[in-house]
Amino acid sequence: MKNLLLLVTFLLSVSVFAQKKAFQDGEWFKFKITYGFLNAGYATLQVDNAILNGKEVYHVKGYGRNTGVSRIFFKVEDIYESYMDKQKDIPYRFIRNIDEGGHTRDIQVDFNHTKREALVFDKKRNTKETFSFPTGVQDMLSTFYYLRNHIDTKNLKTGDFTDVDMFYGEESFKFRLKFLRKEVIKTKFGQISTLVFRPYVESGRVFK
Repeated sequence: MKNLLLLVTFLLSVSVFAQKKAFQDGEWFKFKITYGFLNAGYATLQVDNAILNGKEVYHVKGYGRNTGVSRIFFKVEDIYESYMDKQKDIPYRFIRNIDEGGHTRDIQVDFNHTKREALVFDKKRNTKETFSFPTGVQDMLSTFYYLRNHIDTKNLKTGDFTDVDMFYGEESFKFRLKFLRKEVIKTKFGQISTLVFRPYVESGRVFK
């Protein structure tokens, strides 16, 4: 989960300069996750068109797993999915299906933005609960894509914060992104102009 959060820096780097829609169906990323000099695993993010409850949406799927020796002692296999409105950039459904060292969760969250209510279905425990959320809330995955479309790159100043209400678990909280600097990095594709950000959340919350 923590590794997925760190992907936000790269996602913004590759597309934040675009003033039109920053992503579209067919987009696919693969990330190598390292721990020091060791390859710890990989993660992928994919965007496709889909229909959910009669609406055209983007279906974003994130998949991550560890590799090598670490998998013998602590298996990680995580799937995150988000179904997002194509025009409003808000999520309608979020899925979290994870296995982290034998700790498993299978959660589906359906967002009713008219009532500002989230129906959380815990498939493992077969329970359903409803929770309130603020207007414009995002889920953990849709937050990355929302930020790519809504950060005003023309007027960004060092130290500026962008705030997003994120729903996770059974509540919403403030996710903050701080702009640090502009930077040109060298890659195998050549030099790329990027914006560097640092993510923040409230102390004691997820992603700590």
